Amino acid sequence: MQLYTPVVALMLVALGFAVFSIIMSAVVGPKRFNKSKNDAYECGIQPTPQPMGGGRFPVRYYITAMLFIVFDIEIVFLYPLAVAFGQMKLFGLVEMILFVVPVFVAYWYVWRRGGLDWD
Repeated sequence: MQLYTPVVALMLVALGFAVFSIIMSAVVGPKRFNKSKNDAYECGIQPTPQPMGGGRFPVRYYITAMLFIVFDIEIVFLYPLAVAFGQMKLFGLVEMILFVVPVFVAYWYVWRRGGLDWD
C-alpha cells in the first residue's frame, strides 16, 4: 500500500485544487448576467442548414483517423519494449525489428498511395 500513497496524495491534491477553483470562481467572480452572455457562442458566421442525418464525411477523414490510431497503438507497444530493452539484449532487438519492419512497410505503402496528403 505504501507504493500507492504518492498517487493517492496527488489525486487528492488535484481534486482539492479543482473543487477549490470552482468554489472560489463562484464566490469571487462577477455576477453580471445579460442576454449575450447566456447565448451560445457564435463566431459571427451564420450557420448553414445541415441535411438530415448530419451529412456525409469524406472517406479520407476516416482513413486519416484510422492511420492515427494504428500509429498511436504502435507507439504504445514500443514503450514497454524500450523500457525492458536492456534486459532482453539480442532477443529484444530481434523482436523490435520484427515489430517495427511491418509497421514501416505499412507506413511506406500509405505514404506512396497519398494517404498522408492533406489536400
